[in-house]
Amino acid sequence: MTSTTAAPAPVAKPAEGAAGRPARAVHRKWTEHGLVFIAPFLLVYAGFLIWPLMSGLHMSLTSENITGTGGEFVGLDNYAEAVRDPEVWSSLWNTVWFTVLSTVPLVLVGLVLALLAHQLRVVQWLWRLSWFAPFLLPSGVVCLLFLNMILPSDFGLADQMLAAVGLTPEIGWLTDERYAMLSIVATTVWWTVGFNFLLYLAALQAIPAHLYEAAELDGAGAGKRLLHITLPMLSRTTGLVVVLQVLASLKIFDQVYIMTGGGPDDSTRPILQYVYQQGFTGYRIGYASAVSYIFFALILTVSLVQPLLSRRRAEEAAK
Repeated sequence: MTSTTAAPAPVAKPAEGAAGRPARAVHRKWTEHGLVFIAPFLLVYAGFLIWPLMSGLHMSLTSENITGTGGEFVGLDNYAEAVRDPEVWSSLWNTVWFTVLSTVPLVLVGLVLALLAHQLRVVQWLWRLSWFAPFLLPSGVVCLLFLNMILPSDFGLADQMLAAVGLTPEIGWLTDERYAMLSIVATTVWWTVGFNFLLYLAALQAIPAHLYEAAELDGAGAGKRLLHITLPMLSRTTGLVVVLQVLASLKIFDQVYIMTGGGPDDSTRPILQYVYQQGFTGYRIGYASAVSYIFFALILTVSLVQPLLSRRRAEEAAK
């Protein structure tokens, strides 16, 4: 009588990677190498962003003083005081007002300059350089230029231009509450419009030429091509430019601090200057941290607008 023995079931071999090694080993190796590569960035990111954020949040809950005294835990008292502080709201209003006044011309002027540079065929590189060059200047240079050459009363370029057309108003560009904020806005537009100009110019160059050719064959003039092709194709860039410009304008500090110091009568003082005054002049680091985190919440809210708008446009386009 012969006995039969069942053959053992074949043992499944682990999946192999492209080089013949087990997939798990390949995955582990790539994971280890990836962590090694990004570890320096993670250390810098944690040391210069995450840790200061956490440390500032902790200070906003204490009575921390720049002299090293205090530091007792006060909970949300600093935030409650900030909400009741009229100086916080007036500084925040100045910041928002500057943002409104500067964002519109910065977007429109940047678009117009990009359209002109895209159409010009003579020394095109010179136009691009001349319109973008001011953006490369440091803020201190730009502010001193306007302080000493353009905005001084009687002999400044602004007054000279008004005198050339028969007007001699002797305007206090930086000392009159009616004109101080407008002067800072004009300085900012001249200085930073080159960035928006560059973004729009890159977007214009990415529009397919055959769209214009087809529209021209159909008899569409320059105005219709602008309204029905150029502007719709620039809608995403416009959304990006608006969000970036709003965020940049909300963080204004340099121009005001150098040109007016927040005056006259704090009419141009932004929220960041108030934080600076409370922290480094009033020595109240804890309170200044609380005000800065309230402002940080506003900045974070605005920064979320662009992704939400992009997602909504994508959903509408998919329909």
